[in-house]
Amino acid sequence: MKHFIITSLLWLALFNYAAAQQLKSPNEKFTMEFSLLADGTPSYTLNYKGKAVIKPSKLGLELKSDKKTMLYDLTFSTNASEKKLLFDKNSLLNNFTIKDTQTSTFDETWKPVWGEEDQIRNHYNELAITLNQNETDRQLVIRFRLFDDGLGFRYEFPTQKNLTYFIIKEERTQFAMAGDHTAFWIPGDYDTQEYDYTTSKLSEIRGLTEKAKTDNVSQTSFSPTGVQTSLMMKTSDGLYINLHEAALINYSCMHLNLDDKNMVFESWLTPNANGDKGNMQAPQQTPWRTIMVSDDATDILASKMTLNLNEPSKIEDTSWIKPVKYIGVWWEMITGKSSWSYTNEFPSIQLGITDYSKAKPNGTHGANNANVKKYIDFAAANGFDGVLVEGWNQGWEDWFGHAKDYVFDFVTPYPDFDVKAIHEYAKSKGVKMIMHHETSGSVRNYERHMDTAYQFMKDNGYDAVKSGYVGDILPKGENHYSQWTVNHYQYAIEKAADYKVMVNAHEAVRPTGISRTYPNLIGNESARGTEYQSFGGSKPNHVTVLPFTRLIGGPMDYTPGIFEMDLSKLNPDNHSHVNSTIANQLALYVTMYSPLQMAADLPENYNRFLDAFQFIKDVAIDWTVSKYIEAEPGQYITVARKAKGTNNWFLGNVNGETPRTSNIKFDFLEKGKKYEATIYADAKDAHYKTNPQAYVIRKMTVTSKSKLSQLSAPGGGYAISIIEIKK
Repeated sequence: MKHFIITSLLWLALFNYAAAQQLKSPNEKFTMEFSLLADGTPSYTLNYKGKAVIKPSKLGLELKSDKKTMLYDLTFSTNASEKKLLFDKNSLLNNFTIKDTQTSTFDETWKPVWGEEDQIRNHYNELAITLNQNETDRQLVIRFRLFDDGLGFRYEFPTQKNLTYFIIKEERTQFAMAGDHTAFWIPGDYDTQEYDYTTSKLSEIRGLTEKAKTDNVSQTSFSPTGVQTSLMMKTSDGLYINLHEAALINYSCMHLNLDDKNMVFESWLTPNANGDKGNMQAPQQTPWRTIMVSDDATDILASKMTLNLNEPSKIEDTSWIKPVKYIGVWWEMITGKSSWSYTNEFPSIQLGITDYSKAKPNGTHGANNANVKKYIDFAAANGFDGVLVEGWNQGWEDWFGHAKDYVFDFVTPYPDFDVKAIHEYAKSKGVKMIMHHETSGSVRNYERHMDTAYQFMKDNGYDAVKSGYVGDILPKGENHYSQWTVNHYQYAIEKAADYKVMVNAHEAVRPTGISRTYPNLIGNESARGTEYQSFGGSKPNHVTVLPFTRLIGGPMDYTPGIFEMDLSKLNPDNHSHVNSTIANQLALYVTMYSPLQMAADLPENYNRFLDAFQFIKDVAIDWTVSKYIEAEPGQYITVARKAKGTNNWFLGNVNGETPRTSNIKFDFLEKGKKYEATIYADAKDAHYKTNPQAYVIRKMTVTSKSKLSQLSAPGGGYAISIIEIKK
């Protein structure tokens, strides 16, 4: 015990070596303290309402010794001692003194192009600390922004002679937890986020990691205690904590690696093909590291801190960026009812050489003219904006698993898909076609064809593209979340903006609020979406976790709206079951925010349940205000949103595995107004597994004084349209 006390006292002494620089949030509920340890190591703490959220935690970056870079730098120096220092001191970890501190306050209200709110307040207090590394005379700025909902901080590398080109071996940012919290996590992986979430204590992660990993076509794990952000946690005394990053630009995606003896997370960047974590050139900065905290889970869902840490829109004219509700030739391929490929005769394809006119059609190709026109007709009849078609272009016969560089050209259709005729037919029906660009991970090939592909889209009336990065990244050795590949995703977004194209990227890096800067990024997948319900199923509570994790960085193209849960009815060889009730599927259009929403099931399944389908037709996809009414990660979420340009509201509730009755107030409605509420709810005997299609629909008149007590079945929920009654 004496040894423990002495060690603790020494530790405290180290962390109090330098006078702390303190920063408070505008509402003064948060306090952040920065200090230097005895050896000049930067550190910080974070408290919320007097409770420790982040205990003393170190900051810094470990740099790689790169003799080629160092020798290049040496050509500009004639000082022998300086040459020695350049070789000997190659990390930004310690030996710092504080050169300058600056504080400021910022408060603005800005209007997003689309979103959960039509205006967002960006209010924070800032502390920027300039550090000087004594022996090397190198400078590092650590900038902190403290909001009423949490802390953001980043490293900045100013222009300077002693730190110009450098390589990050590892970022050493720590997040020291104040206890063995409950976490909602997925395994750390350089190539996929498509895992079900595991709920456990932090100390249990190591023993559960292998079980938490499920097969994926591209995956690279790195540690038995590695997890991905956005990481959601709950403390034993009721604090909700979320760790993530914002504004991931020209940098490697951050994971977290847990020291489970001390409950300290440390940043773990995704390496490139050389094993390096970042190639830097000053002036440059890292993404923001974010810590959201509240004693109310709804505050985490409502936070706009991630967006606020990104730059304002760089697209001046945003009039062409519009929310989209769509259907598509997709689910029939995902379930195995149809195929992406045109023929089964060719074991390999060479674009421009293989003659498809001589191929025998396989009879299962989904992207044929007649089938696509059926979807267009259904979209037009039911008020949908667009139709996505996958498998329209040549090359799907051998597209995956061959490390094939020239895999698609993104402009050449199969013989049974007439691009111009389909465009004209859709145009005559008032429907927009949505392009599909699967890259099969061949990033260089996509960049070679990108201008031609985007111009082809504009020539044929396509304003939005769903891109995909299935499989290992080419060139070999790169990962989906490395700096090089992250830069490719950003290049694609910015290039698309030049052509006024909206982007929905699947298998890309998780979003970090960049949609504020480039609002043409209207959707991402980057998590376990609905397609996995056809690959064996997802946990019934999956959709009660995603808004606390993946959606913190931006909207997800989750592709909800499945009405037929027994997938053997679509494909006798597919014995998967969609672990959800119909009412739950309806609620997802409200609880899983996105300006891009798909009705993912087949038209014939909607025709069987037209009364329930009415909610999907009616629900808005762009909002004036959002009210998170109740939430508990992994258990339930209830949210109400006001449709932009109207006085109508839509409310959704999704439930986990335990049946539950929620009691909600309609006090968000305008006083003195009456509304007709149409409630789409689970029947009393509904259950995601045994009775998923059991639902009831009822109507009632509500006002701001009304209350509702409503049952949600296991894996269920309810959805409500609330339409103003005009006098």
